[in-house]
Amino acid sequence: MDSSVEFWNRTAERYARRTIADQEAYQRKLALTRSFLGPEIDVLEFGCGTGSTALLHAPYVNRYLAIDTSSKMIEIARSKWVSEPVEQLTFEVATLDSLKGKPRQFDVVLGLNVLHLVPDPATTIQEIFGLLKSGGVFISSTVCMKDTRPCLKPVAAAAHFLGITPFVHFLSRESLERSHRYAGFSLVYRWVPESSLDTYFLIAIKR
Repeated sequence: MDSSVEFWNRTAERYARRTIADQEAYQRKLALTRSFLGPEIDVLEFGCGTGSTALLHAPYVNRYLAIDTSSKMIEIARSKWVSEPVEQLTFEVATLDSLKGKPRQFDVVLGLNVLHLVPDPATTIQEIFGLLKSGGVFISSTVCMKDTRPCLKPVAAAAHFLGITPFVHFLSRESLERSHRYAGFSLVYRWVPESSLDTYFLIAIKR
């Protein structure tokens, strides 16, 4: 099993108990995302975790596929779905690679707090471009600690080696934007929450 999947399976219960520290920023992200949703829209959320955001957005769309590589995360997400069933929403243990070649593409893809955790962020962004319809929207929120706390990189590497944290890419906002443009996206919205300068919220469109 991939070490990152193993980490998230091991910590899923603890992750599910975490509360959102900045509700104001979270609500703004929800509102910005929802402006691109509608009853004809098909959505993919990758790295969905325990599904809290998917459950909030899914009632507004035609179909919402929420995926994660961690079976324990999806198990918790499905238990939430049982308590709050949303017909349009499906949770699956899956990767972006597993969706390649399938006929259905998406109108919106969400990658929330996940690009800095994938093995190759630039390749992942290219894969997302391929999954979107023309005019489709990619909405992401990414930790960019190369800009804010580069001195923590050795600490993060040591914590990962000891199994305390998952591997984290120390991305910069500039490199993240460059990867979007290289894939073919046009960036239409950028936001750094004042309460979390590590976070970079981007909205990009496949022209």
